[in-house]
Amino acid sequence: MVHADPARVREAVDRLVDLALAWESPGGLRPLSGVAEGLTGGPEAGVSGLRPCSTPTPAAREVTRLLGELSEPARAMLEHVLAAGGEATTDDARHTVLPADAATPAEELLSRRLLVPRGSGTVVVPGEVGIALRGGHTTAERVDEVPVPASTDRSERQVDAMAAGAAFDAVRRLELLLDLWGAEPPSALRSGGLGVRDLRATAAALHVEEATVALLVEAASGAGLLSTAADPAGNQVWLPTDLVDSWVLRPPAERWTGLARTWLDSPRMPGLVGTRDTAGKAWNALAPELAGVHMAETRAMTLAALAALPPGTCLAAGTGVPSVVTLLRWQRPRRPRSRADQVLWTVTEAAALGVTGLDGLASYARDLLAGDDEKAQKALAGLLPEPVDHVLLQADLTAVAPGPLESQLARRLQLVADVESRGGATVYRFTPGSVRRALDTGWTAVELHDFLGSVSRTPVPQPLTYLVDDTARTFGSVRVGHAEAFLRADDEAALTELLHHPKAGSLGLRRLAPTVLVSTVPLDLLLPRLRELGAAPVVEAEDGSVHVVRPDQRRARTPREHRGRGAAAARRTATVSAVVTAIRSGDRAASSRPLGPEASLSPSGSLAALREAVEVGRSVLIVYVDNHGSRSERVVDPVSVEGGVLTAHDQRSDDVRTFAVHRITAVRPISG
Repeated sequence: MVHADPARVREAVDRLVDLALAWESPGGLRPLSGVAEGLTGGPEAGVSGLRPCSTPTPAAREVTRLLGELSEPARAMLEHVLAAGGEATTDDARHTVLPADAATPAEELLSRRLLVPRGSGTVVVPGEVGIALRGGHTTAERVDEVPVPASTDRSERQVDAMAAGAAFDAVRRLELLLDLWGAEPPSALRSGGLGVRDLRATAAALHVEEATVALLVEAASGAGLLSTAADPAGNQVWLPTDLVDSWVLRPPAERWTGLARTWLDSPRMPGLVGTRDTAGKAWNALAPELAGVHMAETRAMTLAALAALPPGTCLAAGTGVPSVVTLLRWQRPRRPRSRADQVLWTVTEAAALGVTGLDGLASYARDLLAGDDEKAQKALAGLLPEPVDHVLLQADLTAVAPGPLESQLARRLQLVADVESRGGATVYRFTPGSVRRALDTGWTAVELHDFLGSVSRTPVPQPLTYLVDDTARTFGSVRVGHAEAFLRADDEAALTELLHHPKAGSLGLRRLAPTVLVSTVPLDLLLPRLRELGAAPVVEAEDGSVHVVRPDQRRARTPREHRGRGAAAARRTATVSAVVTAIRSGDRAASSRPLGPEASLSPSGSLAALREAVEVGRSVLIVYVDNHGSRSERVVDPVSVEGGVLTAHDQRSDDVRTFAVHRITAVRPISG
């Protein structure tokens, strides 16, 4: 221990005695049984077979004499074996031979007991020999010199600004991911993970790297925002949980704090996603086995190393991460083997989540590491930009968001338009497909025009108005129903065009009547194929009404460990008034005689009945296909009927609502 400071040696000895790893005897400090064997081998330990005694022995002096008798090749071989971990294998060297009869360097070492056979052709370097080769030291390094991470100076303001931007992006992207999976949930593998194709598709939709998606879904799953559930066909899929509906209403800083806390405490290793294990099998995101017992500890130690740096100080490019690995190896010399990878994952993930900026710890992240989540949340909130409530519509069918949009506005706009690019200003593009997507979920052309006019600070360009009107004009002109599938349209020319389309041969179309076609292709396959041909079909229910679906409302049940009494109470309180109103509305509906099949009306008949109700100021009971695709009876007080849209006071929700007339299948007056 020549290189060690005596005070530090005494402190280390006291620590070992306190931990019952060593005990003091008349012969010196001795380790507990098994401790010496536990220090055997390994390039990091640099020790092989230490004797359980701290005082010099005659054997050690004898080793020095034997080393002096070696030839240069034998000495070089011994030093190589020690550097390689203290173990080696012998081919055909004789293990029992006198020094005078040794014919090879290996036999020189074996004859002098500088290499000792262990069995099965393996030889080891005794501990005394290793110490002698290192000049009497137990290690080759100076253990009292604490490694210092390589760093560079930045301004604290730069670090916080970069980190806060990444934090906001992480929360926004996770919200978009949850919306995407709520509408089109990816399949869950039999092992419980997420398929590679679904991971790539999600990354492409969010315009981020696959590693970022893996990190977000792992954090979301740990926070209880994602879970598996069965789809209508009975297959397991990944779905947002019902906890998401309250999560999206929280401020971004609060959402980030919960997300970052989940990541800090998680044993999950999303950095492995995309790589292969020793058997050549790919690691999948959300797979149950994607966890490591040392991951949370390594993550905490890495961030603690960053927190020890002065504010505004960042890791140096190229040398920063290796220097942190060296520090952690000094702090925990024997575990784990994947330490370097785990440190790199931590630094990369911290930057993606906004815990760090420019590889320096953000000021609010220091509060988070100290356990003060509320203080971290307030500090981050002061750094985030204020959300905007408008966009700028362009004549090239794009909309520019000049900053982060309000959560609800961003979700509605993404339904109507496709995201073309992200950054400081997000660009959305309107296409016939995006407008059809909105129509598919129950929007009308009038609602689209009103929405665009209300959210834009610039006049709605004429090309965008034409796009909405043209798409709405053809939307629903063809109806698809069950036969193996049938196609029905009032416009005979629309069906004739489909029947003779050059790419429609595989649909098995056949004309039964001027306005009816049948197909041999199942409905779930026929719909996307017709849309690829440029048609905009709607699904017709068994009673002839239009079936409208809102796929973005699909939710899984929140896992038990993430359910809280507060959330449940809030949901119960929020629905009390709606339940009371619905009961009263139902009482009024029950006072009217039930509507039978004879009460069903065509769109023109509905218009006439509703206009009459507006003129006389009479309440009516309507049968309406709502945004969830289900039929419901509603008691309404009609206000106006214009452009195929009914504006009325809905007694169930106690609010003025708009209803698409083509989704009203029956109208009946109610007295009183």
